[in-house]
Amino acid sequence: MIVLKSAAELEKMRAAGRIVAEILALLEQRIKPGVTSAELDQLAEQTCLRHGGKPAFKGYGGFPYALCASPNDRVVHGFPDRRPLEAGEILSIDFGVFYLGYYGDAAITVPVGQVDETTAKLVETTRQSLAQAIAKAVPGGRLSDISHAVQAWVEPRGFSVVREFVGHGIGRQLHEAPQLPNFGAPGQGPRLKPGMTLAIEPMINAGVPGVRILEDGWTAVTQDGKRSAHFEHTVAITEHGPEILTRV
Repeated sequence: MIVLKSAAELEKMRAAGRIVAEILALLEQRIKPGVTSAELDQLAEQTCLRHGGKPAFKGYGGFPYALCASPNDRVVHGFPDRRPLEAGEILSIDFGVFYLGYYGDAAITVPVGQVDETTAKLVETTRQSLAQAIAKAVPGGRLSDISHAVQAWVEPRGFSVVREFVGHGIGRQLHEAPQLPNFGAPGQGPRLKPGMTLAIEPMINAGVPGVRILEDGWTAVTQDGKRSAHFEHTVAITEHGPEILTRV
């Protein structure tokens, strides 16, 4: 069942979303050669707690960290570690907050110093595919209009859409109905209504769309070892169109 949020609930989700946005902005500023994702994880958790929130991912299903940190060919759910980041890499960071009884969830992919042209194009295409998807989050549309917008933007530019992981509803639970793929024909699925809140999150690969899970049981990597990018926002559908809740 898709839960429609009241005005009061949306206000609490805005508050949670602002914390997420501020922490991701802080982490983005810190990402540079020599920094470790373990340091970023610690910073994210400490800052979240200072805001009075709780890191949404730590302990969720047994996940051991506050931050998902996925460099290069890591697609999602990567474990932070103490390896210094190197120039030319990319790092996807996904962070969620539980605050005032509601969740916020967002992700960005950040170049570490200068990156090659293909990597820069992958990151920008993924970022723009999220914008294309959000633009379809309007009352009266269909859920798959959002999905199709990602695929229609990404594939003509030579990249591929991950199938195994999808976006989701969000609110009192981190993962609510509906599931939201990043591919598919438009005009399908539930009708979009004001009060719906969705975590829209394209995960885009430079090579083939397939992924595999590492021995830790969490980290997803590309099958061919090529790079992957990930962007996400928590979005509310309103009478006036989409409202991004995880933006400063």
